[in-house]
Amino acid sequence: MREIKEIHIHCSATRSNSISASTIKRWHTSEPRNWSDIGYHYVINSAIEFGRPVDRKPASARGHNDHAIAICYVGGLNPETGKAEDTRTPRQKELLIKLIKQLKAKYPKATIHGHRDLSPDKNKDGKIDKWEFMKQCPCFDAEVEYLEFQPKGFKPKSAAAQEVKSKKSKKADGKKQSN
Repeated sequence: MREIKEIHIHCSATRSNSISASTIKRWHTSEPRNWSDIGYHYVINSAIEFGRPVDRKPASARGHNDHAIAICYVGGLNPETGKAEDTRTPRQKELLIKLIKQLKAKYPKATIHGHRDLSPDKNKDGKIDKWEFMKQCPCFDAEVEYLEFQPKGFKPKSAAAQEVKSKKSKKADGKKQSN
């Protein structure tokens, strides 16, 4: 059994949120990719669909696949403009949290990251800034949104999550000092 250390959140980078896992599998197994299977373990449209078996590493983020589980929500592009945007429906948000809770029950030490949070730290300052994103995927700050599900001692990769975590830490320290 693979040791799971990370949960990666992706978007399908599509204008529609009604695409199935079988459609994404066809994209991934056809030219130009020619992968052996869909890259993700789970796909979320209006339901949670199974993709690649969890015992197989995903095609998720180069250099981060060996110990990861990959989740993809369908959408991520504005339907009119085609620009990157958080297009998750309330149902998709609900299902993402449900799946994350299930995975965290099984892999409590796993950290949660958006695909873009796994971009290279080009200036080597210890955080991934927006200008360093290789992609916008998943089009929202996954590390920030799922901070409550991160393990104790979690070290965010994204600048946004580092800032939020630092503010929460300072707030907690202020409460301790006033008691």
